[in-house]
Amino acid sequence: MIDGTDQRDARVVSLDRARDRDRRQHATPDAPDEPTGADQSDGDEATRLLVDQAEPERGDWLAELAERNRRRRPILPGWLKSRQEAAETAKWVAEYYAHIMAYQATRSPLYLLRLAARSPRGAALVIGGAHRWVFDAEGEPVRMAAVQRADAELYLKLSRQRDARVRLRVVVALVALVVLMLAGILVAAAPTWAQWAALALLVGVLGAAGAPADRPLIDRAVVPGRVARLDSDIVLRALGALGIAEINKARAKGADAVTFPAPITRDGPGWRAEVDLPYGVTVTDVIERRDRLASGLRRPLGCVWPEPVSDEHPGRLVLWVGDRDMSKAPHTAWPLMTSGRADLFKPLPFGTDQRGRPVSIPLMFANLLIGAIPRMGKTFALRVVMLAAALDVLAELRVFELKGTGDLSFAQKVAHDYASGADDDAIAACVASLREVYGELVTRAKTISGLPKDICPENKVTPELAAKRSLGLHPVVVAVDECQELFSHPVHGEEAAKLCEGLIKRGPALGIILVLATQRPDAKSLPTGISANVGIRFCLRVMGQVENDMVLGTSAYKNGVRATTFTAKDKGIGYLVGAADDPQIARSAYIDGPAADAIADRARALREAAGRLSGFAAGQTPDRAAGPAVTLLDDIAAVVPPDETDVWSETVVARLAELRPEAYRGWEPKQLAAALAPHGIDTVQIGRRVNGRFVNRRGINRDAITRALTERDHARPTG
Repeated sequence: MIDGTDQRDARVVSLDRARDRDRRQHATPDAPDEPTGADQSDGDEATRLLVDQAEPERGDWLAELAERNRRRRPILPGWLKSRQEAAETAKWVAEYYAHIMAYQATRSPLYLLRLAARSPRGAALVIGGAHRWVFDAEGEPVRMAAVQRADAELYLKLSRQRDARVRLRVVVALVALVVLMLAGILVAAAPTWAQWAALALLVGVLGAAGAPADRPLIDRAVVPGRVARLDSDIVLRALGALGIAEINKARAKGADAVTFPAPITRDGPGWRAEVDLPYGVTVTDVIERRDRLASGLRRPLGCVWPEPVSDEHPGRLVLWVGDRDMSKAPHTAWPLMTSGRADLFKPLPFGTDQRGRPVSIPLMFANLLIGAIPRMGKTFALRVVMLAAALDVLAELRVFELKGTGDLSFAQKVAHDYASGADDDAIAACVASLREVYGELVTRAKTISGLPKDICPENKVTPELAAKRSLGLHPVVVAVDECQELFSHPVHGEEAAKLCEGLIKRGPALGIILVLATQRPDAKSLPTGISANVGIRFCLRVMGQVENDMVLGTSAYKNGVRATTFTAKDKGIGYLVGAADDPQIARSAYIDGPAADAIADRARALREAAGRLSGFAAGQTPDRAAGPAVTLLDDIAAVVPPDETDVWSETVVARLAELRPEAYRGWEPKQLAAALAPHGIDTVQIGRRVNGRFVNRRGINRDAITRALTERDHARPTG
């Protein structure tokens, strides 16, 4: 009997089951209190679903680890994982302390004068302090207080204590005085240099003793910045200033509405905070209010960079707040500025992100689109990419600068094909070169498909295949600056758009890379078929949502990737999309004209040594008038008489080879179809009887050739 009741009516209750029942009732308060476990009938078990399962047993530590989904923090800091970043950090630390040493060394004479001027005051302070210590001056106020209270007993006790102290301290002072006198005698008998050294030491000690507390002897070589330390209160204040209703509601309900999964730490030249936003709030909601966030943090807009975490939920925010505006930070030296060579099959160094970490672009098997309004660093970004490609001796460069200012003139030293200007000649040369590269698509595809699987298992260009000159599979990089001049041209625009779209879709796997840069990203200047298929995009400042999405991709603006937030001072800074899993803020390396020429000279020397200098750079002017790309339609019209309406492709290529052997020898029907596609001409099925059998093969319709020639002639400007 415990409480006076009969224990026969008691029963054993499972605490785990009771807790589980209470948890379910708390989650669904309207649910009836039903029995569980052994008290529940089989029928009830069949109709009731237990949603919340019990916690794993404490002994099952593997289950605990799995359920908590613990994330391991990195052993090494981020800057040690990159050789370049580690070298930059070590260089910065060395320069920091070298500056301090140089600063203090140049001011050492001033410090000596300060010591000499303060030494008399120091001597007075030392003598006065020694006198007070010997005669126990610090106890005088206590003894005077005992006299004022007329406490004779306390006064006598304090006096006896003072007399004992003074007797001991006088002895110590006399011994110290004797030692000083002996030291003075030794110094007087020492050489002159020792006397001066002893005098300097004495003056230094007395000068240090005489230094005022508010006027230190040594000046600061580095003045600390006035940047407040980022803490959770500041982050919460900034989030509350965004005007997001869900954040304000959650904060009003409890202090744990916004949580921090990791401590706020220093990360490069700034602070890093990892934040779990309230339920229903995404990182995009914060990014699109970046200006309000900067206001809440009381920091310049160029210092505040919210980012998502790709491998976490959409509400996990990483907030990086820099010590200074990204546009005012010094440029980091480009790794290939003075030495080294590049490899297109590896990421090319491009610039740095907002934290100063290196940013690279994997250009191989991709295409690149650069867009911005004028004077924001678009051509400088293109210059970095082209110089990196020039330092790969295997790469064939075709560079067309359609602005005519010579910003890419360094390419003349290494490019296989080059033209500069906004006139018809430069644009015609660009289109002719695009035709030549487009014609290589069929040749390269045939070469790759004919290689053994053990040599080319993935049916694409590899470094080993690119190095074999006999295969002709070396990388080809075609760069067009101010491509809006090309695509909006009244004669060549439509053809150029079709050529570029074909190169973008089929070229990467065949080792052909297209790089386009424009300062007018609209539908006319940048055809949708091109902008929608580019794999890597770099967008500097633009003025509207349409231009933003034309460069960065559909819905980029809606998802918070907004190059419209950059200001006029953010030159060279933009969003880089496609080079990593998430959009990156990147600042292209700064390479001015003389530096670009020096790098191009080094690239030319590397190509000459490897025997890879060709085309324009080798002094070989392309004879575009004799090539198949320029005269293809005219040549077909010449070999196919008007009375032949439909002609098989194999017949056409045979006649073309007979007409111009140097241009068409080796052509096949597939290559003819590829060359006609940019003109809007498709091959068709043509059937006819051969030796009594009906044979169906691909061919061309002469009327289509005639219409294309007529449209071309009408589109040409007159006068």
